[in-house]
Amino acid sequence: MAIITRRTFMQAAGAAATLPLVGRSAFAADKIKVGFVFLGPIGDYGWTWAHNKGRELVEKELGDKVETVYVENVNEDASAVPVIRDLAQQGCKLIFTTSYGYMDQTIEVAKDFPDVKFEHCTGFKRADNVSTYNSKFHEGRAVLGTIAGKMSKSGTLGYLGSYKVPEVVLGVNSFALAAQKQNPNAKVKLVLIDSWFDPPKEAAATETLINLGCDVVTTHTDSPGPLQILEQKGLFGFGQGADMSRFAPNAHLTAIEDIWGPYYVERTKAILDGSWKSTDTWDGFKEGTVVISPYSAKVPDDVKKLADDVQAGYKAGSYNIFKGPIYDQDGKLRVKDGEVIAEKDLAVMDWFVKGVESAA
Repeated sequence: MAIITRRTFMQAAGAAATLPLVGRSAFAADKIKVGFVFLGPIGDYGWTWAHNKGRELVEKELGDKVETVYVENVNEDASAVPVIRDLAQQGCKLIFTTSYGYMDQTIEVAKDFPDVKFEHCTGFKRADNVSTYNSKFHEGRAVLGTIAGKMSKSGTLGYLGSYKVPEVVLGVNSFALAAQKQNPNAKVKLVLIDSWFDPPKEAAATETLINLGCDVVTTHTDSPGPLQILEQKGLFGFGQGADMSRFAPNAHLTAIEDIWGPYYVERTKAILDGSWKSTDTWDGFKEGTVVISPYSAKVPDDVKKLADDVQAGYKAGSYNIFKGPIYDQDGKLRVKDGEVIAEKDLAVMDWFVKGVESAA
């Protein structure tokens, strides 16, 4: 395994035609190189940490057949293009770009490397050599919303998000609708900080939500910082991407865990055996891509039962939080009674449900 930071990449880019990799000096001729582009540091204990655990499983499961390399702290802008391009030039036959904001950059580089296979996480643009993959985080958000709706004393819930992209909008709506099933008067205060990983901004936004009366806050950003603020205040929240209970043992009620490893292993095997094809994969509870961490002892047994029922319903196909009637923020009926929003529409959702209020 080799590591490249964005800083060392930028320092070396102008000094050499190819970027030397830190780690093992050479790759065996029959090994497949697999590259990963990460949004944040692998030590964020959230989103990037979970993706890196998946990368580690590739090495563990496939051993001497593969070698992996990753670049961390890559911005979601034009500067990602040379990073992705360099991985292709280094000989990676499969490259995973692990955040929504790498979508156009992945497509751009893929056009110049038709023999390299690319996998873009959470996006919707594909090509013959570009696949997309995602996780049904909204299923997990329905579990968190169920717990929050039952345990909140104020009925005012907080949601800390990054950007107004479909993944986040979908999560906010799922959380809100599930909470309202338990408390029809529940409101969700929303703050978007225009960043996935910025612990100071995450902490400040959490303080804002607390000042607005939120006694349960869920985060759709990547550090445990918000949970640590909630811990200090004696309030509750949820981990994002991984079990974060070690950072806030009293505040942490549970978490959505992102399990990427099996997919990464499967797609790497497809490169090895020549069966790789461009696909669109969107898995959830049923497939094991979405997992709920152990519940805190502070979650009452009846609430655990409700949360378990949501999980079981998704696995059985008998539960869907996006079943109408559903109204938007302006009170317009968006989904008729008994109808269910199609997955293709969920994937591009750009409107918020009734009860979601901007807090900033």
